[in-house]
Amino acid sequence: MYRRALEGREKAWGPEHTSTLDTGHNLGLVYARQGKMAEAEAMYRRALEGLGILYKNQGKMAEAEALYRRALEGYEKARGPEHASTLVTVHNLGVLYKDQGKMDEAEAMYRRALEGNEKAQDGRSGSHVSTGVGRQ
Repeated sequence: MYRRALEGREKAWGPEHTSTLDTGHNLGLVYARQGKMAEAEAMYRRALEGLGILYKNQGKMAEAEALYRRALEGYEKARGPEHASTLVTVHNLGVLYKDQGKMDEAEAMYRRALEGNEKAQDGRSGSHVSTGVGRQ
């Protein structure tokens, strides 16, 4: 039930809307109570990054950066440095740095996302992480 509600809220309001974040958190609670810890962690990380996006959109860059970094650390530990979820967060952190005018940090994040995506794409087709390398 929460899964369908989450999907509906994401379509209607987007991933960073407070109702979407609340539903993702609640779904994480359900998974944790069911002993599905990997799924619970994924929902909590998703909510954490969503809150970072919300802060970024509100101009709260320091708060957004802190949440992106926490989400990134969690993804790296749970899924590894080259997992698709990790690379999306790396890319998002790069966008945040770019928006703050921290071009060296942004470039480092974009390059990391690009290199990770290229490794993941070797011999496969499928999802990818777009990067802003070379963009302004």
